[in-house]
Amino acid sequence: RSVPAHALPWVVVGIVLVALSLRAPIIAPTPVITQIQSDLGLSAATAGLLTGLPVLLFALATPPASKLIGRAGPEAAVLVCLTGVLAGTVIRSSGPAPVVLAGTVVIGAAIAVGNIVVPVIIRRDVAWRRIPMVTAAYTAALNLGSMITALGTAPLAAALGWRAALASWGLLTLAALVFWLVVARRRAGTPRTTPAPAEPDTATGALRQARGTTQIRRIGWWLTLAFCGQAISYYSVTAWLPTLLADTRGLSLAASGAGASLFQVAAIAGALGVPLLTTRAPAWAPVAVIGALWITLPAGLLIAPEYYLVWSAVGGVAQGGGFTTIFSIVARIVRTDAEAAATSARI
Repeated sequence: RSVPAHALPWVVVGIVLVALSLRAPIIAPTPVITQIQSDLGLSAATAGLLTGLPVLLFALATPPASKLIGRAGPEAAVLVCLTGVLAGTVIRSSGPAPVVLAGTVVIGAAIAVGNIVVPVIIRRDVAWRRIPMVTAAYTAALNLGSMITALGTAPLAAALGWRAALASWGLLTLAALVFWLVVARRRAGTPRTTPAPAEPDTATGALRQARGTTQIRRIGWWLTLAFCGQAISYYSVTAWLPTLLADTRGLSLAASGAGASLFQVAAIAGALGVPLLTTRAPAWAPVAVIGALWITLPAGLLIAPEYYLVWSAVGGVAQGGGFTTIFSIVARIVRTDAEAAATSARI
């Protein structure tokens, strides 16, 4: 089941707007982390919580987020996500260290909802053959938001201060919230029915359905392991690459942020390239290529750090392609919205 072809562009617009707010709030502090640390008197470990807490909240908030989607529906879950991100951004940009950390917690919990609900919407509204490309657009938008904040936060902080710089990215979330309020209002007037899977009327049918469920769970656990590696690599590089470049290459905050932003922008090429590769190569080829590129990033920084721009680009292609591959598989193996939410939550 999917929306009519003429409505698909609006579905993609909505997904892209949400995606811009699912990574940017986490990335925004990284180019100015030393300023925040100095201004608030934070230790290095506490400053690390500004990027570490949201990732921790992804795990802690996932079970209630999954229940929210099942009870209130995807549109309501998107509104909760965007409202939480906007509120958390405002809170994080005001007050002393405890308030800043509290805002970070709110942001992480809200993004956890968005991480789960977007694959559900893609599975529900997008035709099977278009799932890889829409997932690629989603991944590209995630990294576009990261790139914009990595490039723009340091210059904004130099002109306005780090608090105003972090708060300014809430405008992206506000735009997405307005769009989805309109979508939710329209869909409330025309409720969509989701037919339950047909009950098997024979023992053979019941066995086939049970085997299908078992296979989905098995694939889901493998995807979970793959995504753990992907997420650890992504957030580690994103959080510390600007600082690494500033310390080892002697770059300014703005220059190190610009260099690190290549890691985000190259991910767009990876996200859009995977669907093309899957149509022209064996199924294992994208996974092998992505794994090799991920290994190249740290190896290159250790062996030839002066080529950091090359290694940043290579790692960016890996993370964009990896995300698209994993969630394209999720959207294509599940059979119901409930399975989509459960698999996304597990990952």
